[in-house]
Amino acid sequence: MDVHRYNYAHQFGEGVECLMAELQRMLVDGRYVLTEDVRRFEREFAAYLGVGCVQGVNTGTDALTIALAALGIGRGDRVITQANTFNATVAAIRLSGATPDLVDADDRTYLIDEPQVAAAVGPDTRAVVPVHLYGKPTPLAALRALADRAGLAIVEDAAQAHGARIDGRRVGSLGTAGCFSFHPSKNLAAAGDAGAIATGDRALAGRIAERRNLGQRAQNEHVVAGANSKLDALQARILSWKLPRLDAWNAQRRRVARLYHDGLAGLPLSFQAWAPHEAHVFHLFTVRTDRRDALLAHLRAAGVDAVVRYPTPIHLQPAFADLGWRRGQFPVAERLAHELLCLPIRPDLALPEIEFVVDTVRAFFGA
Repeated sequence: MDVHRYNYAHQFGEGVECLMAELQRMLVDGRYVLTEDVRRFEREFAAYLGVGCVQGVNTGTDALTIALAALGIGRGDRVITQANTFNATVAAIRLSGATPDLVDADDRTYLIDEPQVAAAVGPDTRAVVPVHLYGKPTPLAALRALADRAGLAIVEDAAQAHGARIDGRRVGSLGTAGCFSFHPSKNLAAAGDAGAIATGDRALAGRIAERRNLGQRAQNEHVVAGANSKLDALQARILSWKLPRLDAWNAQRRRVARLYHDGLAGLPLSFQAWAPHEAHVFHLFTVRTDRRDALLAHLRAAGVDAVVRYPTPIHLQPAFADLGWRRGQFPVAERLAHELLCLPIRPDLALPEIEFVVDTVRAFFGA
């Protein structure tokens, strides 16, 4: 049996012909850039998150970069984030002109290690970028208290956590700004690259709007050196189509995760820890073992589309060699890079597929 990571057709649900007809009308009518279709999705997603404003941009990387720039963060400033994230988190900090400061991950949750954040704050620190990694929401109460004391912004990297909640609130609404990617692999996916920035600060939202649109306050009135990073209208229409289905899809992901967790119990594996007051959305379902590479080969040979995410941690990537990070500096991130494996997880993953994945993993361990 082949068990795939993605099923793009399922993301559109039934009745997709209506959407296709509307996309055709948009193409013919020339509805492309910052149209009512974009404004509609921005309003819908803001209401879904419970924030005052959403601004659509080209990508999740642009979302982070523009949010930092709109906060006035640039050359000479420092921004703290975690060592076990995707390249884009740290690349965005550098693209804004600031210097990234890494802290290690918590060994159980794989999220940012809060005590290390407090120790890393210095006189030039302007912001913290916690990552809601794999769909698990980062507890932000302690970080918000720290940020308030130190005068820091919290920019949430929510690229993997659309719809995740903690204490009833959705990620992206918990900090100064929340940044999303709608890459086709995400829980809420466009049919190409797309992103958004959410905030409850209307003044910040205004600066974000300027910076995504060539620095314009009005047509031909360029008040800052801004980017050209706008959410495409066709992608916005697709996202509006999918958004009402997101919570049901996330619930199905949690069902698959529970079946994996129960089916793999008792094996020499560990899982990302999560708490009852959190609504994890399982963008990825990770298992952890010191036999990761052998297990990966076994799964792929059987037709299971397992994958390793982030096999080289940020501090060991050539792109950041000039920052002087060294092997052994962030030991948890290094262990996770060598021990984590992602099993296929989709809202439509059928019970026979889940059982096949479980049986294949159990066979590897002789169980």
